[in-house]
Amino acid sequence: MPESQNPSEPETGEGQMPSSREWRDWLDEFGPRLLLFARQQTRTHEDAEDILQEALVKLVDKLRADEFVGGRESWMPYLYTTLRRLAIDLSRRDDRRKRREDTSSADSEVERDGAYHPWFEGDASDDETLVQLERALREIPEKFAEVIVMKIWGERTFAEIGEALDISQNTAASRYRYGLEALKRQLGSALRRGDLAIEP
Repeated sequence: MPESQNPSEPETGEGQMPSSREWRDWLDEFGPRLLLFARQQTRTHEDAEDILQEALVKLVDKLRADEFVGGRESWMPYLYTTLRRLAIDLSRRDDRRKRREDTSSADSEVERDGAYHPWFEGDASDDETLVQLERALREIPEKFAEVIVMKIWGERTFAEIGEALDISQNTAASRYRYGLEALKRQLGSALRRGDLAIEP
């Protein structure tokens, strides 16, 4: 590619790599608008810089491998498309990480609040206890009972319960807490009568 060629004009060889000087000139001209576009697609300036760098690397790799279709006039459309895709991928990764963190936090909070009760532990769950539990579970609202069953006996996380029931994991965690309170009230009379010989 001749040195005098305008960076914004298509190059003669479609896959031909520009010289270092031409590349710097092109980036000086178009880099700021690409970064602005990336910033609009991401949550932070750092994320915008990261996906812009990744998009530029992808472009350079294609040019070096002579796999890029189109001349220099096609660089910007390619980079806009690539930036949009990278931003979507980044957002999905961030959302998945946040869901994992929220799940861990919600599960830990319930455990800290004492939501895991001795009633549900193996040694305590004799036949009479299970009969009382099943009876009490039928007496509380179904939306609470199903979460308790899925959480304790199904060993599901709140995220998994939420997905199965089409509710948020926070709603699942709330129903679990409310359900345990309702369950304790239902079992209270049995405990007072001595039908359940377990300390609450």
